[in-house]
Amino acid sequence: MAQVEIKINGREYRIACEDGQELHLSGLSKYLDGKVGELVEEVGQIGDTNLMVMAALLVTDELSDLREELEDARNQGARDSQSAVDKTEEKLAGQIDALATRIEKIADALVSN
Repeated sequence: MAQVEIKINGREYRIACEDGQELHLSGLSKYLDGKVGELVEEVGQIGDTNLMVMAALLVTDELSDLREELEDARNQGARDSQSAVDKTEEKLAGQIDALATRIEKIADALVSN
């Protein structure tokens, strides 16, 4: 198991992670450090625990918003797919009606002869 040295709010932490995940963990820690830095600018140094909890809530809020957007996009995609199916069915129904009309004309012509 790999270990990564990360720095958040000026403090260093050694975090274990799966082999190969070191760069990903480093990127996540930089993102979190950025959130903590934003909070420090807004509210000052109010203690690591409070800053971490507030940063975790901000990131969780972002995640919640993204989940809602994803669900909306999935629902819209389903509506768009159903709309496309409906349009295709209408087009096919029109083509079937046209073929039926042609077949009836051919049948009438054959009966008349």
